[in-house]
Amino acid sequence: MPPKKNPANLNPLQLKTLTLLQELARLEQKPVEGEEGAFLVTGLPHAHGNHFHLGTAVVATRDATGLTNEAVWNILQRKGMVRRTNDYGVVTAQGMAYDTGLRDSILHRSDH
Repeated sequence: MPPKKNPANLNPLQLKTLTLLQELARLEQKPVEGEEGAFLVTGLPHAHGNHFHLGTAVVATRDATGLTNEAVWNILQRKGMVRRTNDYGVVTAQGMAYDTGLRDSILHRSDH
């Protein structure tokens, strides 16, 4: 039997939010001391108009509403994907490894 596509049963908003947090963690490259595979997220992007930039990618603001939604963070935390620490977020090793299947569809990259 093939592995389940979304074993944590995350809803679309939760999947989008985790995808963006994974990308932020990859871009910042700030490992959590003593926690292999986990990364700090020290800042959230600021939108201008209907989009914002994440590295070389452009993200539609409509795909990022979960970044500021406390309920989404609470679910992701309960499922072991992220946690809050004072002013920062941590994407756990489990969260970094989770395949949301959305990276190519919400992180729009230039073809030039």
